[in-house]
Amino acid sequence: MAVSNTLNLHVPSPFNLAATLESGQAHRWQRCEGWYSGVVHGNLLKLRQVTDGIEVCSSTQDMGALSTMLSYYFRLGDDLLEIYRRIEKDSRMSEMIQRFSGMRLLRQDPWECLSAFICSATSNLTRIAANMESVADAMGRRVTLDGVSRSTFPCAGLVAEGGEALLRELGLGFRAKYLAYAAREVARGNLELEDLRQMSYWDARARLVDLPGVGPKIADCVLVFSLDKLEAFPIDRWVSRAVGEWYLDGANLKYDEIVQWAHRYFGVYAGYAQQYLFHGKRLDGRLTGSSV
Repeated sequence: MAVSNTLNLHVPSPFNLAATLESGQAHRWQRCEGWYSGVVHGNLLKLRQVTDGIEVCSSTQDMGALSTMLSYYFRLGDDLLEIYRRIEKDSRMSEMIQRFSGMRLLRQDPWECLSAFICSATSNLTRIAANMESVADAMGRRVTLDGVSRSTFPCAGLVAEGGEALLRELGLGFRAKYLAYAAREVARGNLELEDLRQMSYWDARARLVDLPGVGPKIADCVLVFSLDKLEAFPIDRWVSRAVGEWYLDGANLKYDEIVQWAHRYFGVYAGYAQQYLFHGKRLDGRLTGSSV
């Protein structure tokens, strides 16, 4: 049985671990008794927020590498106070920043992130998490920490080998064919996800939307949550409502017209603004019972 080692990771203030992990960016974190359990880059971790950062439990012996990996994952190099200064254009954004102060964007593994958002098509956060866990349990590697086992998310090659039929058996429905296709493209080297990091936002998005089942919203999620395109502005129903009600007075704009507006209004950190709008509007919708 793997026994945990403990790391106290200093995180610049402000920081909000709960908002960061529960705001729909990543889908395999599980909360239990004040801790978050998840698998990041093959490591099973338990995290909880403490006074000056994060207490981390992991089976790894290399605390230096773990610290570096988590600093990368949580984008601790991002200057949140400067980002707030750049996106705090109005009282509504001021309110969202105050409510969720310290919520950070994540820098996830691009393949796992792409898989999750392919699973997100006409779905919800609970179902996405279940789909991702099913794929991991069927094809991933088991890792254990303090008597608890989880599975790593399988590489594209393993998902391609499993194929559409297995993914359908795992409950992905129509999304199975799209994830199987993407897995083949990545496994064969036809799509090098890391190369997108060096492209312009628009070129990188164009490459992703070449994949069947990947539209602009899914592409934008992958770009902002894994590939450093902080200007990406994913627009789902919650963001569409927030922008329409709070900024554009109900104007019936096309997806890319809203993206271009967000670039003009919020600038290079539009992705951060989007996450605060999304999280606030979604939570408000849950409180009022809205489900459409």
